[in-house]
Amino acid sequence: MEYFMLLATDGENVHEARMAARPAHLKRLEVLKAEGRLLTAGPNPLPEDPNRVSGSLIVAQFESLDAAQAWAEDDPYVHAGVYSEVLIKPFKAVFK
Repeated sequence: MEYFMLLATDGENVHEARMAARPAHLKRLEVLKAEGRLLTAGPNPLPEDPNRVSGSLIVAQFESLDAAQAWAEDDPYVHAGVYSEVLIKPFKAVFK
């Protein structure tokens, strides 16, 4: 397994959809954490309003880029229309 970073960008006016999908999104991250595959995850707060976010970063282990893509595509935020884009790249964890 190798690490991949998933950098997701929120669409416009999705705060309410994000809040509604948040429990299911966090539940999936808890599974990765329990499996020892989650390095870090969290939202990207807006500089002008830290209570709002512009997207999310997840760094986790997956079998392949295809597996990371499949996991990302099934995220509750994707299903709820929160993310407008998800960038996935291999990640080398130099410091943990």
